[in-house]
Amino acid sequence: MKRLKKLLLCGALGAALIATMSASVTAAADTKPTIKIGYVEGWDDSVATSNVAAQIIQKRLGYPVQLVPVAAGIMWQGVARGDLDATLSAWLPVTHGAYWDQFKSKVTDLGPNFNDAKIGLIVPADLPETSIGDLEAHKADFGGRIVGIDAGAGVMKKAGEAIQAYNLSLQLMPSSGSAMTAELARSMHANKPIIVTGWVPHWMFAKWKLKFLEDPKKVFGESEHVDNVINPGLETKAAPVVAFLKKFQWKPGEIDSVMLATQNGAKPAAAADTWIAAHGDRVDSWVAGAQ
Repeated sequence: MKRLKKLLLCGALGAALIATMSASVTAAADTKPTIKIGYVEGWDDSVATSNVAAQIIQKRLGYPVQLVPVAAGIMWQGVARGDLDATLSAWLPVTHGAYWDQFKSKVTDLGPNFNDAKIGLIVPADLPETSIGDLEAHKADFGGRIVGIDAGAGVMKKAGEAIQAYNLSLQLMPSSGSAMTAELARSMHANKPIIVTGWVPHWMFAKWKLKFLEDPKKVFGESEHVDNVINPGLETKAAPVVAFLKKFQWKPGEIDSVMLATQNGAKPAAAADTWIAAHGDRVDSWVAGAQ
């Protein structure tokens, strides 16, 4: 009797061990690596695009995603080194041209997620100034300054070059994306002239009547595109994610509602979820063949 109990106990323990090992193997097979995406926290388009992609990668492709807020230079360096798997915020060929020249041999460009992007100097649409060259004669109207964003941004570098190219004596004031739009809001509300460094896509064009100043010397370059740039190792790490990112591209106007929702107080992930739920066909077209 004792021998029978011992055999039964051993059998039960063996079965439990086999079941545990089997479960562990299955769990290991189902575990997918975390995808790290770098973005610039102060750039509304970067936040919107990165959150929409992250929600799709997590909920449709099954990969956990870590969104990492970084400055633009650190973002490029992180992707090149493999500390980050991707960025969806590569402004080319002008704004991030220096970063591309430095890191292009260590990253892979999967193509644009947004075409017809643009950077430059922006003023209220009803002002008489039409060109950057008009600013010097009316600098007092603007308090002698241009309201900028973070000092390391590409648009700030180009704004500094524009001040020299057009012989302007206005002062370029670094701040942040949120501080710039806060000051723009105050000026628009008070009907006061203001110059800001800016870009499209951006929610401010949906909220106020604004215009880019013409740039006949092409300091800010022509129309740009925002690209999905990855570390080459992502192809091996998560091929379905790469397949998705190759297809992930906004149509004109699509990103605006996501940016406006976050500006109006929605959490970025919630704004992304709302957009995804309302655009199932677009999401299906992006993930087709990637699942």
